Amino acid sequence: MNNLTITGTIGRDMEQRAMPNGDPVGTFSVADSQGRDKPTIWWNCQLFGKRVSALAPYLLKGQQVTVAGTVTEREWTDKEGGKRKQMEIRVSDLALQGGKREQAADPAPRAAPAPRPAPAPSGGHGFEDMGDDVPFMDALKRSGAHLVL
Repeated sequence: MNNLTITGTIGRDMEQRAMPNGDPVGTFSVADSQGRDKPTIWWNCQLFGKRVSALAPYLLKGQQVTVAGTVTEREWTDKEGGKRKQMEIRVSDLALQGGKREQAADPAPRAAPAPRPAPAPSGGHGFEDMGDDVPFMDALKRSGAHLVL
């Protein structure tokens, strides 16, 4: 089997259909940009099972994703009678990059968080002035780890 992992941008919203046995299948395309002087490769992706309906609100045009799966080749005859081939990815793993794509403009701009003052240098491990709101702070202090900035 040929396994492939790509990160790219969804080019069209996922389309949902049902296979003859009733199982859901979703199809979408992902643009794999190879760089400035190289052409973009478009991959047709197929997603099967329960994840189709769960991921439908997120697999929209413009969403950044990483997909992994097996590469298959599909052959067909076009309207003129010519043989055609297309490479497709049967998705086994999928990760959204950058969160859900915004559906509408945010009506109120968000205020930038107030900057935190830098902790003063200390002779210890550097965690003293970071406060208790940092997850696992007690464990870091007990471990003897040093903070590297």
